[in-house]
This record gives sequence, C-alpha cells and structure tokens, in this order.
Amino acid sequence: MNDARLNSNGIEIAYQTLGDPDDPPLLLVMGLGMQLIHWDLELCEELADSGYHVIRFDNRDAGLSTHIDAPVPPIVRAMAGFQIDSPYLLTDMADDTFGLLDGLGIERAHVMGVSMGGMIGQTMAITRPERLLSLTSIMSTTGERRAGMPKLRVWSLLMRRAPSDREAFQDYFVRMFRIIGSPGFPQDEARVRELAAATLERAHNPAGTARQLAAILASGDRTAALRRLQVPTTVIHGTDDPLVPFRGGVATARAIPGAELVAIPGMGHDMPREVWPRFHEALAKNSERAAATA
Repeated sequence: MNDARLNSNGIEIAYQTLGDPDDPPLLLVMGLGMQLIHWDLELCEELADSGYHVIRFDNRDAGLSTHIDAPVPPIVRAMAGFQIDSPYLLTDMADDTFGLLDGLGIERAHVMGVSMGGMIGQTMAITRPERLLSLTSIMSTTGERRAGMPKLRVWSLLMRRAPSDREAFQDYFVRMFRIIGSPGFPQDEARVRELAAATLERAHNPAGTARQLAAILASGDRTAALRRLQVPTTVIHGTDDPLVPFRGGVATARAIPGAELVAIPGMGHDMPREVWPRFHEALAKNSERAAATA
C-alpha cells in the first residue's frame, strides 16, 4: 500500500486509505512517536470490511509527515510540572487532522485514537465537535496529571534514546512492549520485531517523539472542556496499563457526558489481536448513537 500526501495546516501529512469512499469515514489517530503502520493492516482491513472508509496517517513529527524544525523542549522540567514553551500543542495536531479531512473532502468522521491519538481526538471533539460523528478514546487520559502519570520505570523508558542499529532497535522494541504491553495476552515477538524493522526503515524520528511529548505535557488539563461534550463517545482502557494507568480512562469517561467505559482486564498499553473485537463493538455502538443523534 502506497503513501499519499497532502498539505494540511502548513505541513505535509502522509496518509493511507482503505475501503469504500462512500462508507462512513473512520479516522485512526496514532500515539506518541508511532507511525500509521502501527495501526495493524489486518485490523484496518477488518474495519473497512465492516463498512468504514478507513484513514490512517502519520502525525506531524512522525513517519513521513513533516518533521518540525524546532529544538526539543526541556522534557524533564515539564515532567516535574514546570511550564515549558513547546513548538506546538495538541490543538495544532488536531488542526492537522481537520486539514487532512478537508483535503479528502470529508465533512464529518468517526475518530478513533490511541494514547496521544486519544488526546488529539478529544481535542478535536472540544474544538470542533460538529466535525465528529463519534469518538473512541483508547488507553488515553484527560491531561490531568494525577489521572495519567505513568510509573517511574516507564518514564525512564520514554526518556531512553533508542539505538539506531537494526537488530539492537528490534531488541529495544521487544523490551519496550514487554514493559508496557498486555500481561494478559501473549506477545507475538516475531510480529513486534517485524514492526520494529519497518519503523526504523520507514522513518524513525526520536526528536519528533520528544516534541510530541512536550506538546502533551504543555497542553494542560482538558477535563472541564470534556464535560461540555455532546459527542457519542466510548472510552476503552486496559486495567493493566503501566504507561497511561487505568484511572486515566476512568477520568476520561467520567468527564464526557454519556461516555461508555470499556475496561479490558489484562490489556496494557498496546493493541493485542484479542481485543480487536472490543474496538469493533465500540464503533458499532457509537455509529448507532451517532445515527440516533442525527
């Protein structure tokens, strides 16, 4: 599958589409430092087969989208709670996605985001709710520090620079997902190593990941704004997530009026094949609620 590109919000966005363009659009928003290929192609094909026009893309500073020409902010200070100047915020990343939808001629879309992608989806719903048919926020949080702070050993993992050698990078990727992944489901190490190699070969950008993290930390708490939402929403979160703790999902669902919380025991901060049916169920319910609202 080939990447397409279009200009959006002053940058270039790399994206791919699957399915019938006449079906309801489903925008998939990926998390911190990850690329569109981290939306498993088989999952995307399943979503397309179930009746969605699927769009997956690289956020700014990741993959083949524009890498921002700006220094990395002092992440440690931001982690400690100090204000920092970030080259961009989650609102800018939300505007990127709206520009992508505009370029594709899409007025409204279902939005499904994981981790940082969930934060971007929430921000989209806050700033331009009329553009969302529904929101599915997966393993994400509200921006309130006490709700979403990871364990210290996971912070240290985020701050560690990944090796550039292919085999060493694959080993790093496997170790990372052993720490943040789902303890209740088997890890497909061969698949993780394959994905690591594809990540490195396509466009690995450590500085971009740091700038994205700065955007998360500098964007603040969305709780008050989320309380005003009227967008059909499902929040999915693993009860064993060490990176964004389960309480972050609980806080998100409590903040958004009418949101449904789907708690998945054994799920960590990844998307094992065994939980995909829950994603399908969430989309189906959200689609029904969106249709009823319309």
